[in-house]
Amino acid sequence: MPASPQPPCLTTCTVPAISQATVPSPAPRTPRHRIEMDFWNRLIGGSGSGSQSSAPHPSKAPPHTTPQERLAKFKRFWQTLLGSWRNARADDRDMLRSHVKRLTALLLEEEKSSARLCINFCYEQQVFIALSKIGQGGSPGVVRECIAAFATLIDNEDEDFLGNESFAQSLIEFLAATSARSTPDYEGEFVELLFSIAAKIRLNPEILRVWFTREEGHGGSGFESLEPQQKFAGITNKEDFPLFYLLIDYVHHEGRVGDFARTGLLYIIEATSSSEELEQWIVESDLATLMASGLGALYSQLSRKLVVTYPTEDPPTILVLSDFSTPPPAFGAEISTSPEFQTHLDTFLSYLVFWQDVLEHCRSAEVKQTLLDHFQILFLQQLLYPSLLESSDIDGGSSVAVLTYVRVVLDTLEHADMIHLVLSYLMNLPEKPVLESPTISMVKRRQSLDLLSQVAKASSEIENPTPAIYNLVDLIMTSLGSKSQQTVSATLRLVSTILRKHYPYSMNTLLKIAPVSSSAPARTIGAHEEELDILFTMVTDLSEENNAAQSYEDHLKDCAVLLESHPCSARLLDLKKTFELAGKSSASQDQLARMHMHTISPHDPLLRNLIDLLATFFSNTVETNLVLTCVIIDLAACAWMRPEGWLYFDPATYEFSDDSDSDVDDDAELDEMADELAAILDDSPAFTPPDAISADKERRRQRAIALARRRPRLSRPPPVIDALQHLVAQARAYRADIPDLDAKLAERRRAFSVTDELNDALLSGPISAAAPPPPPRLDAFSPANLVRPLSRQDSPTARLGRSLMGSPAPSPMRGVSPHASPFGSHIADTAQRRIKILHPGQKGLHRPPPPEESSREGSVKSAGGEEAPAAVRGAEFSLSHLLTNIMILQEFILELAALTQVRSSLFGDVKFV
Repeated sequence: MPASPQPPCLTTCTVPAISQATVPSPAPRTPRHRIEMDFWNRLIGGSGSGSQSSAPHPSKAPPHTTPQERLAKFKRFWQTLLGSWRNARADDRDMLRSHVKRLTALLLEEEKSSARLCINFCYEQQVFIALSKIGQGGSPGVVRECIAAFATLIDNEDEDFLGNESFAQSLIEFLAATSARSTPDYEGEFVELLFSIAAKIRLNPEILRVWFTREEGHGGSGFESLEPQQKFAGITNKEDFPLFYLLIDYVHHEGRVGDFARTGLLYIIEATSSSEELEQWIVESDLATLMASGLGALYSQLSRKLVVTYPTEDPPTILVLSDFSTPPPAFGAEISTSPEFQTHLDTFLSYLVFWQDVLEHCRSAEVKQTLLDHFQILFLQQLLYPSLLESSDIDGGSSVAVLTYVRVVLDTLEHADMIHLVLSYLMNLPEKPVLESPTISMVKRRQSLDLLSQVAKASSEIENPTPAIYNLVDLIMTSLGSKSQQTVSATLRLVSTILRKHYPYSMNTLLKIAPVSSSAPARTIGAHEEELDILFTMVTDLSEENNAAQSYEDHLKDCAVLLESHPCSARLLDLKKTFELAGKSSASQDQLARMHMHTISPHDPLLRNLIDLLATFFSNTVETNLVLTCVIIDLAACAWMRPEGWLYFDPATYEFSDDSDSDVDDDAELDEMADELAAILDDSPAFTPPDAISADKERRRQRAIALARRRPRLSRPPPVIDALQHLVAQARAYRADIPDLDAKLAERRRAFSVTDELNDALLSGPISAAAPPPPPRLDAFSPANLVRPLSRQDSPTARLGRSLMGSPAPSPMRGVSPHASPFGSHIADTAQRRIKILHPGQKGLHRPPPPEESSREGSVKSAGGEEAPAAVRGAEFSLSHLLTNIMILQEFILELAALTQVRSSLFGDVKFV
């Protein structure tokens, strides 16, 4: 059988072992390099000295077969096959298989010679007719060999088998019969054969006429007379294009079978550019219905309840060093690490990518619009949105599931029209208009579709709400207030994806924005420096012993990449080429064209939820905090966002000291006196020399610079800074109650440093080279990508998250219990010491583990001298959890400082004059 279509690879040859008896013993005086040379000569078939005894005899070489002899052998085998087939009995199936296999072997052997007599014989004598009939009634083994024989004939370039109507008819009959009783024994080879035919049609569109024949009376006026529901469903005409429907039967399969079928169907759809008749046939066919139904079927295989878990045999380090615990799965819930779930998710995403590949490669606007209509009605309206409505936070994971699936869909999709359909429908935005230059048939189909939608809406609006009543934004806001940390984390990851990749759709939906005029006061360089000092002071207050300089430098590089690659940055930075590439469709162009300077109100619902989560930062799960910091960074990363008022201090609240004002006023008085003196000494007061004009402008510019460099008194912090200052104050309170907090924090920092060094060593060693990379489409769901998007995974915060939440390399703690690690005593000690959650105005209460009789250092006594009572389990956490969250908070503040610095240089946020 010919090789399966696949990327070229190196061929590994197995060298037969040489027995010890055949290797002659070298003479004592033979040089060592001579012995080694003789060995390698014998190993590769050479005839080095001393190897004559092991050299093959000339008579054992295979005899050379002439083309005429090969043809005679082929004819003889062919006649034997016909005789066996006509007189076949049940016990002759293996014999038929052997005969077909011999014929295929001769055809493959002939490919190495210039004379193709056997191929010519097959074409002239129409061997394929009998071969098709043999395969239709043969056993699975016979069918497999017939598939190999047909594949060999198709690959031949001397004879145009695929352009022969008789060959096409015989092959289609064989393929139809084989598909009806398909078994796993030859399913892969069968689909590869279909793919080979589609690939040939793509390379040679002229042969399409042989495989696609439209019968009289189908389509045209007959299609226009159908009811709207029938038009939407499409017409099934398998007789017109059997190959088309054979491929559709396998596009939803997993693995190589599905990949070959989807690619083959993609090649067929590409051929619509060379055939208007095929284009119209596809529009009227049920292709769109079948594709949308297949996508819905794969989505329905995903579990309705999901629990996000991590490997138990090799847990991410951050989970070991925190109080993370996986909630017990509810009835019917599936865990995210199960192989079955990962397989179903991969298959669904592969089919989703196939959808956008079809839209990307299809040159027919009418076919595109037909597919998009069915994607919206059959998938979005009838499956994805109902699952959003049915999700609940109290049934054990359905909210986590639907939020995760929506996020993965948005992370996977790159086609602007599909993204627009998903977000505009789920967020109740105005629908995108019909594609440019609609044809008459497109207009009629759109009218039928609108009628169908109105009928469906009228019949179900009473029972089922629509996005106008309850949409994705409502679910997000509700889920952010959930008591389940899994639900909160899943919601934050979805919000981060929308803000990072599809920010224009968040305006006036997720975010309550207000426009900012060009005349609005801007931040001054003095205020900018004062804000940076505030951030760096908070970093120092959290921990003085850290490598903040190196982390800050890494954050600067990371933020530069983030802002430059943000979809909103292209037009503002006048990156015309990037903007054109990013706006290939009218949907993306319309969204980006409507961007304008804006800000969000300090009372924005999303911002309020984020501030509430910041307030409980130290008691949140590590996973929640990592994604929370990501959302805040993504919120401030848009070039059209003015963060003043919610992240930065509002320029309207700047207060300046009297000393700074008097200094500037004194300089101004001196300038006025100099001008008056120059006017008195000048002989001609009406004339001012050019040098004097330049000097005057320079003095005014210097005065403006001095005004901008004044450092204001910032007394009214914005919500995010205010929340961070409260967290730093809580950290100081914990430090006062826990005398060894700084020492434990230094140990924790060294533990992470060792983890990073070991990970880097493993990544650069042979272990990482041998480990295959994860599938790109699943990266959006892997633990390594829960912190930052792919382009930002080298930042210190992301590295911290990876060292805790999983890294590509094997964990340094794999197979080693925490107590046996180099920091085992530190991990055990900090995990046992419990701390009560601090509330506003309340002192920190730290108590030792229950087994200890004496108080551990750092525990707090009550006012009466007695030890504080044990807190309820939900109102306390371990010292280990606190240490890890302090490190995350510190890195987040550094990242905010880096973002502030990069924005000022890239977007011109700061006023220098």
